Amino acid sequence: MTLSTEKVPQRISYKNAKQFLVGNNIAPALWVQPGESFVAETEDAMDGQIRSADRLPIPEHVPRLTISPPELNPVVGPIYIEGAKKGDVLAITIEKIVVDPQGFTSIVPGVGPLHDSKKWSACNGPYTHIIKHIPGRSGTTRDGKGRFTDKVVWDLQPFIGTIGVAPEREIESSLLTQGAWGGNLDCRDIKGGTTLLVNCYNDGALLFVGDVHGSQADTEFYGIADETRAEVTLRCDVIKNKRIPNPRLIKQDSIISLCSYRPLEDAVKTAMLQLMEWMTTEYGIDPKEAYMHLCVNPELRVHVYQMIPLLRIAYTVGAEIPKKYLS
Repeated sequence: MTLSTEKVPQRISYKNAKQFLVGNNIAPALWVQPGESFVAETEDAMDGQIRSADRLPIPEHVPRLTISPPELNPVVGPIYIEGAKKGDVLAITIEKIVVDPQGFTSIVPGVGPLHDSKKWSACNGPYTHIIKHIPGRSGTTRDGKGRFTDKVVWDLQPFIGTIGVAPEREIESSLLTQGAWGGNLDCRDIKGGTTLLVNCYNDGALLFVGDVHGSQADTEFYGIADETRAEVTLRCDVIKNKRIPNPRLIKQDSIISLCSYRPLEDAVKTAMLQLMEWMTTEYGIDPKEAYMHLCVNPELRVHVYQMIPLLRIAYTVGAEIPKKYLS
């Protein structure tokens, strides 16, 4: 008999490492080496309180809604990456996301553009809708289907909604945090095969991750996507002595400059100009040529990932260009 020598990845679970705050005052729950794959088990954005259609997004069913700011959007962490220091960049590669057999979306009273509409009173809330997750060819939900209704089925596109490291000074809510350290970006390109770049502000970087979505439309219009538990496999590498203005994404065939800000037009402008800076400083593109790409290249895309008018959450925008134009 041949015994397997394959190393079992380390694991961090929401059962013993769930947090509603992101800060450097929380003791690490897991230590990993650069390049080491590890698994994070995450809870859904409503902290597991909604598991059936009769559970509504109201204080009686989700007591954490009454806390100010709401104690929602839990993350697991922090995860200490050996060798990461203040002044470095952490490269977080999402290797795999396997979502729970079900997710939900809810219309929360007082939240969303139709929360007080008379014309669309059916959309005022509260309301909960369960989305079933069906395994795909892999035998898991990483490439499965989302059954919205008996007649409506789409491909699951799981991604991590909240991911980032502890800021240098502030203690942030896991629901509201956004910055160069990452946070609640709700960017559906933070998915399997993508690498997220964020600045490090503390020894070990102190990574937090949670708020996985099975699927989401651009803008996440009323604030609740396909919220689900998940099992996420990650790998982190450290880029020494580097600083970036905002989080960046490296996909197989493209790069994306992210910005979370309000108003929306300022977020778009910043993401575009920081993409131009990335193109010129790291890919050697002539500044005038890079500038023209922003206006005439038909494959340059601007994504509005998140646009929820909720408390102080900013709007998350991504400016994307294919790598073939960077050679």
